[in-house]
Amino acid sequence: MDRTILHCDMNGFFASVELLDYPELRDKPMAVCGNPDSRHGIILAKNEIAKKYGVVTAETLWQARKKCPDLQTVPPHHDKYARFSKLINNIYLQYTDMVEPFSVDESWLDVTASRRLFGTGEEIANTIRERVKKELGLTLSAGVSYNKIFAKMGSDYKKPDATTVISRENYKDLLWPMDIGELFFVGKATANKLRGCGITTIGKLAQSDRNMLINLLGKHGGVIYDYANGYDETPVKRYDEREPIKSVGNGTTFHRNLEGLEDIQTAVRGLSDTVATRLRKHKVKAFGIKVDIKDPDLKTISRQVQLENPTNLAETVADTAVEIIKKSWDLNKPIRLLTITGINLCDENQAQQLSLFASENFAQQRGEKVERAMDDIRKKFGTGVINFGSVVNNDIGVSVGAPLKKEK
Repeated sequence: MDRTILHCDMNGFFASVELLDYPELRDKPMAVCGNPDSRHGIILAKNEIAKKYGVVTAETLWQARKKCPDLQTVPPHHDKYARFSKLINNIYLQYTDMVEPFSVDESWLDVTASRRLFGTGEEIANTIRERVKKELGLTLSAGVSYNKIFAKMGSDYKKPDATTVISRENYKDLLWPMDIGELFFVGKATANKLRGCGITTIGKLAQSDRNMLINLLGKHGGVIYDYANGYDETPVKRYDEREPIKSVGNGTTFHRNLEGLEDIQTAVRGLSDTVATRLRKHKVKAFGIKVDIKDPDLKTISRQVQLENPTNLAETVADTAVEIIKKSWDLNKPIRLLTITGINLCDENQAQQLSLFASENFAQQRGEKVERAMDDIRKKFGTGVINFGSVVNNDIGVSVGAPLKKEK
């Protein structure tokens, strides 16, 4: 018996969430965009009106405004998007425990065992769409199929606020005429290689020789051949079976280039605080710290060190990162972007080697108490309510979160 799989994809998620707080922009072209003054002027999301002007995700703000001079922009609030993502997935979980988030705004659901309770896959998808619209004020598009790949392509087939069923009976009619670049997992480079061989549509790929595709593209050629023919059998994971995180990082392009050790220390302190907070949130510690540095010419270096004991404390992460930079970077050279990442993660309760000096052990315990107390304060009052003194009022654009905002 075929499975029944849904792929639910929120429509213009970031923009739709922001419009809940900016209803006056609902009938205007609008986009979520980083601050152009801080060199983050990239379109992150847009509403349907802006989309009609040709505004696309990932283009610069000045490019978007050439197409749409009246484009209204608002800054992103990632904490808010994470909160709505959790609310949306909680609705999905009322229909099945087999919910696999693919990103913050899309998830697969296996509702095979739920059909006797809630109806066909299409009926379940429509019920979910109506609930999300009514309860959260957001819309989504859903694909319904017998495998994950066709379900995802179904959610892309018709937008916004629609359900598309792709079955064994209709997938050739719906999908095979589509451009090869529309197939999930086919990027620009792969699509260009395939076009060079005369394979311009999904149907032509499906009817090609599988061994020829493997010779052309390696293992990937066999994978996309199976996708085009509907052979994907990848299971949907249970919501509580998601793969553990492998690293936790934070990076930013600064308002201005960092110049000298004082700037570097301020930037590192702010980035490390966020990394450490996220490590504690996931109940893990890092056995290694990695630093990526990019200069104004966009040249990048990456360096890392291993620690004797794992950590999830901002002070330790920051001290380690600064030492890495001192050893691997000319402090007189400007820095455009820094990324700090905790790597080689382990459970936070894993035993670690104690120092021979009681004062060091005491300092470690005291640091943990202080930073966990900060976590509690931020959770209750907002991420911007408490910060390290060296980071407050800096002019390089480093912060651990958005300013304190009253919840509505």
